[in-house]
Amino acid sequence: MRRANARLGLAAGGLLALSATSSAAAEPKVVVTIKPLHALVAQVMAGVGSPALLVKGLASPHTYALRPSEARMLHGAHVFVRMSETVEPFTARIVRSLPGTVEVLTLQDAPRLKLLSRRSQPTFERHAHAAAGKGGHGPSHPPSPPDAVDGHAWLDPDNAAVMVDRIEQALSARDPANAALYKANADALRAKLEALAVELDRDLEPIASRPYIVFHDATQYLERRYGLNVVGSISISPEVPASGKRLTELRRKIDALGAVCVFAEPQFDTRLVANLIEGTRARSGTLDPEGGRLEPGPDLYFALMRRLAVDLKGCLAPPA
Repeated sequence: MRRANARLGLAAGGLLALSATSSAAAEPKVVVTIKPLHALVAQVMAGVGSPALLVKGLASPHTYALRPSEARMLHGAHVFVRMSETVEPFTARIVRSLPGTVEVLTLQDAPRLKLLSRRSQPTFERHAHAAAGKGGHGPSHPPSPPDAVDGHAWLDPDNAAVMVDRIEQALSARDPANAALYKANADALRAKLEALAVELDRDLEPIASRPYIVFHDATQYLERRYGLNVVGSISISPEVPASGKRLTELRRKIDALGAVCVFAEPQFDTRLVANLIEGTRARSGTLDPEGGRLEPGPDLYFALMRRLAVDLKGCLAPPA
């Protein structure tokens, strides 16, 4: 009898182990390029699994290179989430080599995402986009060609909510057994994003008219959504060093428009900003649109957006 019970116990234990193994095997293997997108995916996946992150620490997606171990991980993934080939150029080659079992989810292609064209000049006046007004956007269809799109669309919480919809759809299609949980997580996340949009509106309104310059043109969606007064960027693209002519033009812009602040980014050499503001009344600050200084995780997106608001106010607010 004891032997029979033991055999039953072993059989039951084996079934439990098999069930746990099957559950673990059913968890979709999801890989995400950058921290803001990783945070959104992690919240939608809560209770099912955790996505892997590629670009960690202060690394920039614009200059990132995949390691062989990461390439192998991608070949074994179920879903690969990126923003676009423009934001993450390193994905272009690997995507072409992935097997058909890997779904590539390019969030820039999400329906209803409101996209803006990349600005091609080193300085840009507020009147150039005043027609859209506070909370306004450019075209809701991608400019053509695709590399003409400014890919930093996550910096508008309204766009983040659209991306959450697309993430939920992709995960539910891949893993129908957990579709109800993905939907519940996505619904809760969209409500939090709506509340965040209102919070940022309140926090940024007092400094919306204060002119400033950014390191590279990465925060256009935040500026447009909240009516901020950016007057130029040091570099249009972080891969292209600013010329002496551009720096001279920006120094004149600081004086002519009374730019209050020039913002660096933590991934790039800050000495350029120090040289630019020398001899002017402008202050220096730091903006981190990709969350390089933040620890990755489900809450990073909200920490990133609030940190941007704090850093903007810290440099742009009038002295007490």
